[in-house]
Amino acid sequence: MSMLAYDGTAMLGRQLRRIRNNPGLLVLTQTMPITMLLFFGYVFGSALAMPGEEYRSFLVPGLLVATAANGIMTGMFQAAQDVHRGVTDRLRTLPISRAAVPLGQSIADVVVTAAGLVPFLLVGLAVGWRVEGSALRAAGALALLLLFRFATTWIGIFLGLLTRNEEAAGQLGGATFVLPLLSNAYIPAEGLPGWLRTLAEWNPISAVTTALRDLFGNAPVPEGAAWPVAHPIAGSLLWCALLIAVFAPLAVRRYARGEG
Repeated sequence: MSMLAYDGTAMLGRQLRRIRNNPGLLVLTQTMPITMLLFFGYVFGSALAMPGEEYRSFLVPGLLVATAANGIMTGMFQAAQDVHRGVTDRLRTLPISRAAVPLGQSIADVVVTAAGLVPFLLVGLAVGWRVEGSALRAAGALALLLLFRFATTWIGIFLGLLTRNEEAAGQLGGATFVLPLLSNAYIPAEGLPGWLRTLAEWNPISAVTTALRDLFGNAPVPEGAAWPVAHPIAGSLLWCALLIAVFAPLAVRRYARGEG
């Protein structure tokens, strides 16, 4: 375990330097959620029954979770890029823990995501979003959000190691944009048709979004929803635990096997 911690810290530093040396991608990933907040908040907000400011308070937690779900895309692209350029093969020859490289990538992604929350939340406050709950519950909401980002990054790393190609990973990662659309991130799921509502409520994004709205005090837990949404905090923790338990070992095993 001490070897994993030491090697993981080294890989974390490598990943953070990699991100620092690619400021264009960093700026794009940090500004995109803000752009979506302004667009959805003022364009969609005028078309829904909710008043504009009320909808923006409803929307901010959803966009936070949608951004966290993008860990699939970033994890996939970075892992595939390393494989495609031969970096993974060189790292695999080093006498380091096999789990250190994917672990360092996932933790670095969480660190960058945490830093990116600051400008997004400031813009959210500027457009009318407020934390209506206690500071402790708000801190719990942010911790849950970062845990979900950590879980989705492992999914992306595994898929990136499978695709082994930057272009394929970019195209497949772009398809993840549809995942928040099949959830309650942007609109209430109660108004969806029966089968689509069921699909949306069993989407992990819906559970985490509902948990954030509850913890921030922005919207009550909907009645008559599927279990993960009716018990959003427990449902979110179970989803995160399940995703990490499945995809972290798969990613480490895939990294250790290489092309074989």
